[in-house]
Amino acid sequence: MIPEVGHYALIIALLMAAVQAVMPLAGAATRRPLWMAYAWPMATGQFLFLLLAYGCLTASYLLDDFSVINVANNANSMLPWYYKFSAVWGNHEGSVLLWSLILSAWTYAVSRFSRGLPPDMVARVLGVMGLVSLGFLAFVLFTSNPFDRSLPDVPADGADLNPLLQDFGLIVHPPMLYTGYVGFSVVFAFAIAALLSGRLDAAWTRWVRPWTNIAWAFLTVGIALGSWWAYYELGWGGWWFWDPVENASLLPWLAGTALIHSLAVSEKRGTFKSWTVLLAIMTFSLSLLGTFLVRSGVLTSVHAFANDPARGLFVLVLLGITVGASLLLFALRAPRVSRPGAFTWLSRDALLLVNNILLVVMTVTVLLGTIYPLILDAMKLGKISVGPPYFNALFVPLTVILCIFMGLGPVARWKRMAGRELLARLWLSGLVALLIAAVLPLVYHGEWDLKVSIGLAIALWLVLSLVRDLWDKSARSGSRWAGMKALTPAYWGMVIGHLGLAVTIIGVTLVSNYSVERNVRMAEGDSVDVSGIHFTMSHLEERRGPNYIAEVATLEVRRGGESSATSFVMTPEKRLYIARGMPMTQVALRPGLFQDLYVAMGEDLGDGSWALRIQIKPFVRWLWLGALLMAAGGLIAVVDRRYRRKQVDRQAQTDIAQVREEAAV
Repeated sequence: MIPEVGHYALIIALLMAAVQAVMPLAGAATRRPLWMAYAWPMATGQFLFLLLAYGCLTASYLLDDFSVINVANNANSMLPWYYKFSAVWGNHEGSVLLWSLILSAWTYAVSRFSRGLPPDMVARVLGVMGLVSLGFLAFVLFTSNPFDRSLPDVPADGADLNPLLQDFGLIVHPPMLYTGYVGFSVVFAFAIAALLSGRLDAAWTRWVRPWTNIAWAFLTVGIALGSWWAYYELGWGGWWFWDPVENASLLPWLAGTALIHSLAVSEKRGTFKSWTVLLAIMTFSLSLLGTFLVRSGVLTSVHAFANDPARGLFVLVLLGITVGASLLLFALRAPRVSRPGAFTWLSRDALLLVNNILLVVMTVTVLLGTIYPLILDAMKLGKISVGPPYFNALFVPLTVILCIFMGLGPVARWKRMAGRELLARLWLSGLVALLIAAVLPLVYHGEWDLKVSIGLAIALWLVLSLVRDLWDKSARSGSRWAGMKALTPAYWGMVIGHLGLAVTIIGVTLVSNYSVERNVRMAEGDSVDVSGIHFTMSHLEERRGPNYIAEVATLEVRRGGESSATSFVMTPEKRLYIARGMPMTQVALRPGLFQDLYVAMGEDLGDGSWALRIQIKPFVRWLWLGALLMAAGGLIAVVDRRYRRKQVDRQAQTDIAQVREEAAV
């Protein structure tokens, strides 16, 4: 009965999405307030019924209802309850349902917090989001129904969740990632609504920026969690492999980063409006492209969900309609909302434009490397693989150039600035960054390394330029402390976000160049030294988990000299999951702010010894610490008083009054 309730709830949500997609847009076009008013109750109802449907699917998992095909294929009676809970989205059907639920939650949030905006604008926004919901709910019901039954042939037990997904990472990573992905639909909807109405004013920009920042922050955390999960779960110690599905999440992040900076210019100077709208369309379109890549079966990846051409075709059609219709609308209506602005090529406007162009070039670089092999394969022109050498050769130099301009941007003035003034402000920061970056490799590793020095110089350049800007801005008040307190949350968000990027660059640079890896053969009583760290395998034992059997190695580790040695135990495992008969590596980690010790068990070598991979990963935690700082910067900027509802409403009323006065004249 529970699955049927969920199925009917999905159908009702689909019908509500159809009403939400048609009536508000038609009402805004014909100026009928009653039709526009349908948007609010339909958005609320759709969210509630999707919540009910999702709750029914979750209950089916927790109750081991193996008559539901989705449950039988992805759960098992021995599976711990918390993995049953996350298994709901650990498969194609459940993950699309979660995507639709999150989209309805964003839609409800827009309807709830948009009361002060013009009703026709909100009606158009909710109508566009209703169209997107309609497409995804149709996808769920017609190709990916999670409530399909196998009656009367009910299996005695389920096939179990893929062991790769039986991890805390599955609990936190997909919801974060999807919230970021889907959050860009709000900005997309506002961009389409602006094109339809021909109104892209300051109030629009102020209202859109918080939604963009929140979506971008969630996507940042989601990507970081995915990187962290892959690092310890897959057993090879890598944090990014340029996997096509990894790239699918990076693409909207790059475009969203450009969108955030473009919105800043549009709000401050009233320029880049067409560019902002185009980036909003591009960012959400890339989110849909990622959905297509993951669910079409065109990619073979540990991250991919589905292998069904029919599903892939449905998503491809949805992507084509979304991108094609929005770009056509942009081509027809963009001249009405654009406004040229005057600025010199040495100004913050110009530097932000250069940054945006570089981010778009980086996006295109990753996009081509990801889909080019697919295009060749589809055209029967052969199979090729585009891997890390391509991406590193192009993406890394572009990142260096981008960071150079990022250091200049905060210090530069809007509209125009003298070159001598910019040089006077930043020459010392640049010189200090170069000197420290040249010396640090010698101090840390005993020898100089050009790549390490370049990475450290870029990170220090970002940090020191921010320090100089803070120094200048805090000097405008009577005291430095008072000057810093007067700075806005939006400014502090920018500082923390750029600082986070610098921290991530330091982590990438040091872990990529100074990691130590050694593959060893060890049995009970064997010892090995790796970079001055002593490992001894004290014993091996078999251990049984709730749904697996594991071989566990106990390693006694001693670090440091005799007088200052620290010792601890690490226990890597090799698990065999009973239901699927699938072996998995459970990594032993000794995390630290400046260094990780990483041990993974390989294969049983047959004589009581095992293959072990021992790695030392310096500063690897800084990768994810930097990502968290970037996300925190995006969220801190949201609390700026300019984006509070009353402030935005007041500005919106002013803009509406100005429009009416112009119309009267």
